[in-house]
Amino acid sequence: MIETIRISEHLADFALGFDLAAVPSEVRTRATHLMLDAFGISLASTQWDFARQSLAGLRELAGDGGDVPVIGYGQNLPLRDAVVMNAILIHGLDYDDTHPAGVIHATTSVLPSALGLATRLKADGRAVLQAYLLGMETATRMGAAAKGGFHQVGFHPTGLIGTFGCTFSAANLLGLDANALVNAQGVALSLASGSLECLEDGAWTKRLHPGWAAASGITAATMAKHGFVGPRAAYEGRFGLYPSHLGALSQNCDLSMITAGLGSVWETMNVAIKPVPACHFTHAFADAASILSKQWHGSPIARIVAKVPPGAMKAVCEPDEKKKRPSNAYEAQFSVPYSVATGLRFGRFSLDALDPEAWQEPETLALAALVQCVPDPEADFPRYFGGEVIIELADGRILQHAEPINRGAPGRPISNEDIVTKFHENAARAVSRSHADNVLNAVLGIEKTTAVHLAALLGQKAK
Repeated sequence: MIETIRISEHLADFALGFDLAAVPSEVRTRATHLMLDAFGISLASTQWDFARQSLAGLRELAGDGGDVPVIGYGQNLPLRDAVVMNAILIHGLDYDDTHPAGVIHATTSVLPSALGLATRLKADGRAVLQAYLLGMETATRMGAAAKGGFHQVGFHPTGLIGTFGCTFSAANLLGLDANALVNAQGVALSLASGSLECLEDGAWTKRLHPGWAAASGITAATMAKHGFVGPRAAYEGRFGLYPSHLGALSQNCDLSMITAGLGSVWETMNVAIKPVPACHFTHAFADAASILSKQWHGSPIARIVAKVPPGAMKAVCEPDEKKKRPSNAYEAQFSVPYSVATGLRFGRFSLDALDPEAWQEPETLALAALVQCVPDPEADFPRYFGGEVIIELADGRILQHAEPINRGAPGRPISNEDIVTKFHENAARAVSRSHADNVLNAVLGIEKTTAVHLAALLGQKAK
């Protein structure tokens, strides 16, 4: 009888043979730009209350000391606390990249995990980039295999699946052997978490998910390095990741996607950069409304219809009353009605839309109240996060615009040059142009620097 190779064993074999030298140059270049985007967002986040309050809590837990810099705060924390904090900074504004097929923000957990551990180990920049790419290539595939199922049952793939990507990232830096790599994945299964209940009331817990994934991945890999034993069927087992979290929906999964194309098809190239600081599911609506704003000119509106992919409805359209009257910035970021109203009024959804004055503004709320979200069964979801806005004017005219492929998705990629522009816009909220340029040069030239240098540069105190 031939024994079937488990997924964790297949992935371990791939991870052991993973070598940055074999990664195409365009993939490495794109990866450094994904990193740059994340660091620009993290610098902008330092100016928000959620960041200061998160740091206060982690500082109290950590006590004195620490050897890993916190981005933009001029202070250090112990390794696991630092990666939690840095991930909160990257993900906290919901402006970070997404892998559409996996419906996962992979960079926000894998990057702070790789940089934090590499800083502790005093590794070079090539090691950081290699660990980052390995984490990205594994996490994105694991998310895609669920075919959007995790969101449907209330689990956040960024925290849940991110833990496994960070486990591979950490295992690569720690030099785990094949058996330890399998055990590490099994340990990660018991540490992975992330509930989407926060979407019901705008709670902050989603911001914590990627950091917890980063800390959990480092923990899983380090425990396995020292012989801690984990279950070997971490994914397909009776109580493995997919059966235990998806139940009946696990029948819709395609677990072959987890290992398909490893080392030849680069999912890192399919990661979408966010042009809008909100849930990716809302982008097409913000953009469509922004385009329609040029035709609208403030004419009285009878009704607005937003055609939404059925798989996105729970996250950005329900409950209806909260989506139309957000009580905090987080609810605003996960609201199709607010995105449509903001796009119509201002022709753009920027970070300014997250200010209390914006989501409490009566005229914007009046427009949001007119938005009716309806499911669009023709949407190509989750391949793309598209949408359509139809405005019925009081005089009978109809204005409509569809964005079937959201800006930044693989079908409409944002260029590396656009990423640089976005980085400078975000970084300018917290640091001088000269410091931003130093960060940019270090990140894009990461193969010629060290983790300690990059972490120290990022850790310098922002304004």
